[in-house]
Amino acid sequence: MKILLTTDTYQPYISGVVISTYNLYKELKALGHDVRILTLSDDGKEKIDGDIYCLKSFDLKIYPGVKFKKPFNTEVGKALLKWKPDIIHSQTEFSTMINAKHIASKLKIPQVHTYHTMYEDYLDYILNGKVITPKTMAIFVKLLLNRFNRVIAPTVKVEKALRGYGVKVPIDIIPTGIDLSKFQKSITEEEKIKLRDKCGLSPDDNVLVFLGRVAQEKNIDEIIDMFSRLESEMDKLKFLIVGKGPYLDELMTLVKNKNLEDKIHFTGMVDPNDVYKYYKISDAFVTGSTSETQGLTYIEALSSGLPVICRYDTCIEGVVETDENGFVYNNEEEFRKAVKSLFSNDEYRYKIAQNAELAADKFSAETFGKKAEQLYKSVLDESRVLSTQSQYSA
Repeated sequence: MKILLTTDTYQPYISGVVISTYNLYKELKALGHDVRILTLSDDGKEKIDGDIYCLKSFDLKIYPGVKFKKPFNTEVGKALLKWKPDIIHSQTEFSTMINAKHIASKLKIPQVHTYHTMYEDYLDYILNGKVITPKTMAIFVKLLLNRFNRVIAPTVKVEKALRGYGVKVPIDIIPTGIDLSKFQKSITEEEKIKLRDKCGLSPDDNVLVFLGRVAQEKNIDEIIDMFSRLESEMDKLKFLIVGKGPYLDELMTLVKNKNLEDKIHFTGMVDPNDVYKYYKISDAFVTGSTSETQGLTYIEALSSGLPVICRYDTCIEGVVETDENGFVYNNEEEFRKAVKSLFSNDEYRYKIAQNAELAADKFSAETFGKKAEQLYKSVLDESRVLSTQSQYSA
């Protein structure tokens, strides 16, 4: 099959959508398919680099990181039309999806779409939260998604939300897979000590880590607030925040105001190839987010052998299990209990860490790629049947 994946964001940017798109691309290529990616240029230049087709774009002040490209009549678009994909799989709802619709219409091919982002959790970002209400967003999503041949939801949580919006097209639940091998790599004790030192950590610190996009909806400030009341009760407890985002400056100011600069450390953006190392120098992954569609960083942490301490959200059902591979909390008391329990006994923490790595196996990128492949085949078969029926009826 010739498969076109479209996404407004791609490497070197780090996000769940980028990780999902790259892993899908890699697995589909391994299955023998011809796969190209249409995205927006990170340097403002239209270009083709191997399988990556980049459109010139400009920032659109709707949502942080969103860019826009006036569609159609570009050299990149003409090249993709000449290539003639069999099916298009869009990953984002903005600019490249408009281009994908144009290509699908021109070539009369089916298009599927993965709904990665629960936008009702992000309305404060969109036009500063002044225009779009949850009801308006639900109507927008319904009108948008009902125009696709098929929609993919990464979890039951997302599928239920979409049905609640009034999405009628078939929805397939396919958990986004990750390349487990990237996070199951080991680092030497010397590397661990050096990286910890670089991050302001000592070899014997007990390290909680958040890794991901530093944004308000991740509720990192809540973790900092609870940590500020807990760290004085536990020796050598530290908190490492890895990543960059629109809320970074506010969090750094919060840490400074709480006089926790020797306890809470920020790395900023890190090399994607080194992400696994930051999991490896830590002892537990923590997050207060309830806006995840699947929580890829939870799975990354688990596959790295890190217990996960997270606020309850329906997306983590079947992923994080309290007292098995991590802890799920609903309030500060449960958070405190989880952290203290984890660091109270080395043997117990080792058992939880072992279970964490085993729990990640069902979310492999290989499984993800094969399920997507079967979905494409099904959609193409349906499309051919509809095309034949249309010809006969004409």
